[in-house]
Amino acid sequence: MRCKHHPNREAVHFCDGCGIPLCEDCAEESRPGIYYCFQCAMFRSISEAGDTIREKKGRASEKRSKKKRKWGPFHYFVILSSAMILVLWGIILFGVPEPPGGVADFENQPRLLLFMVDSSLKRYAYYEGNRYPKRLTDLIPKYLSLGKDPDRLLQKLNYRPDPRVGYYLSFSKSVKGEMNMTITPQGITIQAPDVKGS
Repeated sequence: MRCKHHPNREAVHFCDGCGIPLCEDCAEESRPGIYYCFQCAMFRSISEAGDTIREKKGRASEKRSKKKRKWGPFHYFVILSSAMILVLWGIILFGVPEPPGGVADFENQPRLLLFMVDSSLKRYAYYEGNRYPKRLTDLIPKYLSLGKDPDRLLQKLNYRPDPRVGYYLSFSKSVKGEMNMTITPQGITIQAPDVKGS
């Protein structure tokens, strides 16, 4: 059999792409034992180069997407720091919230007084470094507004700071038929009503 491109030469190989007979000069060996004609060798090298470029682009985009998706400690630190800075700026700009205003009838609604003082104690601890006041009068006027005679109203309550619990807050005198409540930062404890009264 003769070479396709050189009819006067004997064919020693066949193109692995198109199958034409090739002489020694026309055969391009790509791998041991595998030969291509010049045209098939060109097509093969161009397609391999294209595949290599596509693979490189694919790997590069995969790395970029991994970098975008990956959240490390630094990202969480930045978000947490930003949130804390915003909160601090809010406190600096707007300050401590005003104590609840308005006139309430604490004489006829003693429980309202008890719960209002309890919420003021919690507000005090929030803004004063998790500590509670020594006396209830320390809440006035910044954290608690009780009108003209706050001392007389606060005498209706029994307040005792406690280093372990935080504080105990209850009525000074139990009322006949009423449940006795003691409030702490952990919640409310209710005792059975005093039938005899005091």
